[in-house]
Amino acid sequence: MRLRKLAFIFLFVLLTVIPAFAQTRDEQLWRRALQIHRRAIVIDTHNDVTTPMTNDDFDLSGTPPTPYRTNIERMKKGGLTAEFFSLYVKPWYVDHGGSARRTLDMIDSVYRAVERHPNDLMFATSVADIRRAKATGKIAALMGIEGGHAIEDSLPTLREFYRLGVRYMTLTWNNTNNWADAGRGQKKHNGLSDYGKEVVREMNRLGMLVDVSHVSDDTMSDALDVSTAPIIASHSSARALSNVPRNIPDDLLKRIAKSGGVVQVNFYSEFVDEKTVGPQSDEREKRLKTQQAAIDEKYKDDPERRAEESDKLEAANPLPPLPISKLIDHIDHIVKVAGIDHVGIGADFDGANDMPEGAKDVSMLPNITYELLKRGYSERDIRKILGENFLRVFAEAERVARKSRGSISGNGSLDRINKKR
Repeated sequence: MRLRKLAFIFLFVLLTVIPAFAQTRDEQLWRRALQIHRRAIVIDTHNDVTTPMTNDDFDLSGTPPTPYRTNIERMKKGGLTAEFFSLYVKPWYVDHGGSARRTLDMIDSVYRAVERHPNDLMFATSVADIRRAKATGKIAALMGIEGGHAIEDSLPTLREFYRLGVRYMTLTWNNTNNWADAGRGQKKHNGLSDYGKEVVREMNRLGMLVDVSHVSDDTMSDALDVSTAPIIASHSSARALSNVPRNIPDDLLKRIAKSGGVVQVNFYSEFVDEKTVGPQSDEREKRLKTQQAAIDEKYKDDPERRAEESDKLEAANPLPPLPISKLIDHIDHIVKVAGIDHVGIGADFDGANDMPEGAKDVSMLPNITYELLKRGYSERDIRKILGENFLRVFAEAERVARKSRGSISGNGSLDRINKKR
């Protein structure tokens, strides 16, 4: 009887702990997936490990501090060619000052990571750099600003960030800023203000990609109207499959495709399946309310530590995992609506804790290739999704910028928002 009970427990663990895709994996198909993945240029357009790199001088060669999961070893295991390190500046800095300085500190952390690990990482600012990284067996380190408030309403500051190597800017985070409405923020401008449109035009002139993740639908529409280069969504999924403001509705997916742009799918579980995860997340929030309130009070004057401790609390109380198939459904949907040339990967690793099984950190990216093969995607199309689609958009942004090389910065504009426009 005792042996039967132990056998039952073992079977239960086998079925519940080991991911379903690993239990039933086709080894021949898996080997083919690894071959394709090794040949491909693999680009992830959004990773928030930059936060512990900046706050705590986390060395990417080491073990990531809880709750973060990215390091060089895992990036190599995941076959990564290029990583965009997110320069996420919390809205706290808008109210208390220092948004641009915080951005500079984060930029410095990326430079220092490359200086520490020249055999593994190379600083990159162009399509040519990414291809060179692939050819030399290194990981290209690029940067993208998350939240337009980082430029402190100044075109000269925007230009300085470009000169330092920033190659995309998310026009807003969840907070509406002085010139663009956020998807989750107050609707003050009905999209982009006149100044916001000037920001987009200057980004085009520079060759900085316009990123519409986090923005409102009206802001996204205005950006598409104004931009002369294709736009990106660096970490957004399909709203038709998960109805949250952070995801993109079908009409705008089609417009992004028509403009030549690309949507980089976000792996965060709630953005993958809000219907399932939303109630689970709400229940967890209620359960942890008292602990979270204590963290908020203890670190009320330290936004970085408050966020880190909140992430630790959340990571210690994970949500039930989603199957990786739910994530691949978003890729399928965007392919169906926008086309195979307009989808990529922007996982949001270390910016969110709850990810689907088999896609929990950067080391697991080969599972995406395997799942795409299972669904009948060709090697050519898989390589587009893994990185070539993004490279095409990046190259076109570079081409648009080259046409403006004869003009001086901002056509001489020193425009800033000082008080009210």
